[in-house]
Amino acid sequence: MNLNSAVHEKGEISIAELIEKIKVNPRFSEAGAIAIFIGVVRGKTKTGEKVEKLEIEAYEEKANEVLRSISEDLKKHEGIVDVQIHHFLGEFKVGEDLVYVLVAGSHRQNVFPVLAEAVERYKKEVPIFKKEYVVNKSGERKSYWVSELERD
Repeated sequence: MNLNSAVHEKGEISIAELIEKIKVNPRFSEAGAIAIFIGVVRGKTKTGEKVEKLEIEAYEEKANEVLRSISEDLKKHEGIVDVQIHHFLGEFKVGEDLVYVLVAGSHRQNVFPVLAEAVERYKKEVPIFKKEYVVNKSGERKSYWVSELERD
């Protein structure tokens, strides 16, 4: 199982496995904090449509390359021990986990800004594509791919 920053099929890894991976990092003794972001499927779109499910796809080879690059870049920040970004692919219901971002560092003041930067960067830089299946206000069911500029 690949526990480096990457895209994974839904259910392939757990947050507990990723925390354990960070704890076996040879530099973990320098850490005093692990910050975690878990992105989940929201039940409404920005325009108020009810989300029934999401379908997530990626240009996997490039997505893995970019996720690893972001993680390696962010590990260079002062006080940072490890950065992991794991995005899931597949079909998801409202409330299901989509992405895990973990940052370990010496102090909370080190990890929170890097966690925020990791989330913003993967959203802007990684070729991951989201198809929303929604019900609009008049009850009509439809689906559409969300452009990268609209992702949040």
